[in-house]
Amino acid sequence: MSDQIEDILKQYGVLKEGHFKLTSGLHSGQYFEKFRILEHPDLVTLFAGKIADAFRSKNVTIVCGPTTGGVIIAFEVARQLQARCVVAEKNESGGRKIGRGFQFQPDDRILVVDDVLTTGGSVKDTLDALKAFPGTLVGIAVFIDRSAQPPFGMPHFTVYRRAVQNYPPDACPLCKSGIPLAVPGGKAP
Repeated sequence: MSDQIEDILKQYGVLKEGHFKLTSGLHSGQYFEKFRILEHPDLVTLFAGKIADAFRSKNVTIVCGPTTGGVIIAFEVARQLQARCVVAEKNESGGRKIGRGFQFQPDDRILVVDDVLTTGGSVKDTLDALKAFPGTLVGIAVFIDRSAQPPFGMPHFTVYRRAVQNYPPDACPLCKSGIPLAVPGGKAP
């Protein structure tokens, strides 16, 4: 199944090779352009369906995702699980918050989802934001896990996993080789 998913990622231009500056500030020779999935509702439905299937027996009542891509995924997974969708937005201090009047009950069973896992920062911030609310966290799921090792001590599901080497800018062999740096999203390096 992983080979089929990789074929889809290549076919739709999700998996890119080169020299990239990631959101975390790290550099990498591979980049996953999540928006190539998110622009195709049928792909979102397919990938979200794999997450929903993995957690169907957990009786999830809330699916929570961080802005931006995680929200789209949370919505579709919640739809497929017949659960509610909750959004974790960035807050002023750089973390995340659950605002907009979302309500939780002590018997809620919460699944956190996101698009691409590299350092786990967005998911960790979402988990921190959820600590202020009642309910039980039943797991974490992502479309693509490119981390060396998932940084969570709980059930974790990934539709596609490929560990990718990341480098601090001052120790990046791609920089040292003179390979031009691309910053996905159109920002300057």
